[in-house]
Amino acid sequence: MTHTTSATSALTIPDLETVYDTLATAIDQAGQDKASLFLVKLALLNANALANADVFQTHVQAALQDL
Repeated sequence: MTHTTSATSALTIPDLETVYDTLATAIDQAGQDKASLFLVKLALLNANALANADVFQTHVQAALQDL
């Protein structure tokens, strides 16, 4: 899988499905009591890789929509 920080690049549908499967498996592996901690750690790692706090904040707001 290719990693990019470009706002114009996006994962393909099959890549998004792979990411979803990986995330779901990792959440299950972390267990219910550690899932929140795992997700915070993952978010921080991805924010660091993104290297743009404004884009991260935009992503957080998008993720909060329609919960």
